[in-house]
Amino acid sequence: QVQLVESGGGLVQAGDSLRLSCAASGRTFTTYTVAWFRQAPGKERDFVARITWTGYTYYADSMKGRFTISRDNAKNTVYLQMNNLKPEDTAVYYCAASVVITTSPLSYSYWGQGTQVTVSS
Repeated sequence: QVQLVESGGGLVQAGDSLRLSCAASGRTFTTYTVAWFRQAPGKERDFVARITWTGYTYYADSMKGRFTISRDNAKNTVYLQMNNLKPEDTAVYYCAASVVITTSPLSYSYWGQGTQVTVSS
């Protein structure tokens, strides 16, 4: 079992930055792919970014250039740096872990509880 806890969300203004953290405990997750997803009210859960255990990253097209995913395996933590935030980035952000490299939320076995990000215009 892997337990994931997100933190770092909050209320910011358009153009601001936030860094989300996803701390893992339990079974080591250093060999897992970790991804961030987000879900706005009334919408589906969308893929944001993922990072493999070797550090290979992949982003949704709309996040490229603004968001950066990274991981510190020694701290069992994955980060999502979000810059130039826009009101449409408002959502609950979830981190998730998978043994496969994928963008599909269906393939992620472990999920955190989510952290709210609200961007005002």
